[in-house]
Amino acid sequence: MRVADFDYELSPDRIAQHPAERRETARLLVIGAKAAEDHTIAELPDLVPEGALVVVNDTRVLPARLLGTKRGTGGRAEIFLLRKTASAPDGETWTALGKASKGMRRGTLIDVGQLEVLVLEQGPPATSPGMLVVALRTGDGSSVAEAIRKVGRVPLPPYIRREAQAAGSDEADRERYQTMFARVEGAVAAPTAGLHLTEALVDRMVARRCTIAPVTLHVGLGTFQPVTVDDLDQHPMHAEWFEVPPETARAIDAARERGAPVLGIGTTTVRALESAPEAPGGGGRILASAGETRLLIQPGYRFRVVNLLLTNFHLPRSTLLALVCAFGGTERILRAYRQAHEARYRFFSYGDAMLVSPAT
Repeated sequence: MRVADFDYELSPDRIAQHPAERRETARLLVIGAKAAEDHTIAELPDLVPEGALVVVNDTRVLPARLLGTKRGTGGRAEIFLLRKTASAPDGETWTALGKASKGMRRGTLIDVGQLEVLVLEQGPPATSPGMLVVALRTGDGSSVAEAIRKVGRVPLPPYIRREAQAAGSDEADRERYQTMFARVEGAVAAPTAGLHLTEALVDRMVARRCTIAPVTLHVGLGTFQPVTVDDLDQHPMHAEWFEVPPETARAIDAARERGAPVLGIGTTTVRALESAPEAPGGGGRILASAGETRLLIQPGYRFRVVNLLLTNFHLPRSTLLALVCAFGGTERILRAYRQAHEARYRFFSYGDAMLVSPAT
């Protein structure tokens, strides 16, 4: 597919810089068979079919942005942690993105509070600009995980043009940039559709006999890396870790047996479910599984599990928008985006949401 097929015009003032005052007050555009209707997230429990299975992503966002200084020169440096690759008694090894005024060579040491970052390797500039392999260790006896939580900053996306405050003074973002389901630490960006849900909304769904089931997909570079090619087939998807636990696989089977729809809360939930292997004998049943995924979903893809999708408004020319177009139909989704833009919906991570039924 041509990346240009997933483009649309967006005024900068439509990009949400702050979350809604309360999660349930965000707007919700419901994409039905014939029209797109305006609602709010507070109405979501009444819009989800009674008895549905609601699948959520329980990943937890790390304070993955580290701002420090290069030892010896005092120059400013930034490390954006992506994925832990190894642990040892004296520290951890991570892949990361890095930038500094004069670059970062192998052997560069960066101090971030009590956390020491050592650059071990640089990625090939042509394919992985800014990519690093770094070693993290502490000098005060605390664990690396504790140090990251203490000195790291909330990794707000670059289109949020305000600074996440230093650790200890960014409590609003630290609370609002996590979903209520956040449990398994490892993401470097939030699964944003889940940001809208509250305990009260979930209780109302459960009162309508809906079942809540978790999957995990640690949002990383594979989800938010910009597309720089013209043909989406040529876009390199980086690996992200996912898990579909046995109880969720069983819940999907039970939903199918009773004829109940499956609502995926966010594109990352959909990718986790679609990355699971199919059970022997076909029929679209999936197996409990865990591992890495590089799955890129675009129009023409046949979905096996999800019948309904809650999702935020995504960046133009992105793999996430391609997934939503694959689910809801490209023309239909882009028409809804134009309607949302004209109605002054708020876009991207802290913005409003869509409830999408599948294209016929």
